[in-house]
Amino acid sequence: MLQHYHWLGLDPATRGASVAMGNFDGLHLGHQAVIDLARGPAPLGIVTFEPHPRQYFNPDAPPFRLMNAQARANRLARLGVDHLYQLPFDATLAGLTAERSWIRSCTTALACPMSWSARISALARAAKVLLLTSQAFASKGISAPPSPPLITHDLAEISSTNIRRALTEGRPRDAASMLGHWHRIEGEVIHGEKRGRELGYPTANMSLAGLHLPRFGVYAVLVDILTGPQMGSHHGVASLGVRPMFGVNTPNLETFLFDFKGDLYGQHLSIALVDYLRPELKFNGLPALITQMDADSAAARGILSKL
Repeated sequence: MLQHYHWLGLDPATRGASVAMGNFDGLHLGHQAVIDLARGPAPLGIVTFEPHPRQYFNPDAPPFRLMNAQARANRLARLGVDHLYQLPFDATLAGLTAERSWIRSCTTALACPMSWSARISALARAAKVLLLTSQAFASKGISAPPSPPLITHDLAEISSTNIRRALTEGRPRDAASMLGHWHRIEGEVIHGEKRGRELGYPTANMSLAGLHLPRFGVYAVLVDILTGPQMGSHHGVASLGVRPMFGVNTPNLETFLFDFKGDLYGQHLSIALVDYLRPELKFNGLPALITQMDADSAAARGILSKL
């Protein structure tokens, strides 16, 4: 089970962990290669930042994150990570503009006064530091193996930027091929306006706040219920966007679970975007909307039955 620590709450029992460091937004194949470098006989740890440094330095920028902190922790657990060390990215850390100061901060936290021994596999661009040298860490008794070669996919660099582009263009399978897993949106089911229930399509509503927005429209999805008495996996169809039929302006995710009955309010779901079915549309009345929802559900069932 993944053990989660804030930076100032390190557990001496994790001494000697082999760790990889970075933002790990999306945990794509490049991130996974970095994490694999840290695998070995020692417990596997991740050092990361919360909030993302980009959020700190540019808080008014449009949302860009591929996953929230909890989704990242869940994915790290699936990847076999034992310990997650979450470094709060604040004014103190942001002020470490000198490379040596950053190195001193990291090595103090990792090596003193508790004789930390760690293997740093990869390092994020944080506080304007591009690279922490192996020599600097070696002086503290911390070894840093060489970084992995650049990983490419169809001649394009695998990166969070390219994954965001694929999602923005409605290409979730291309995003998945770079991620090494389906792109998932995770969060708590919140109360909506309950229109879907009146139409025969009760949906689980989830906020998209703080996340990069994939192309608005309807998707075939895989659904994992992560908490509560009805934990399990389901197929479904989801609408991601602003619901132009009803004049709503705040984007959200509404998911209809096939062959499911029950109350999911307050439970945590993980929604995997599998295929983009169509863009958002505005219909001339509810009968036309229901007819289209029937067609969307049939299309999603057909796609998901082949996985």
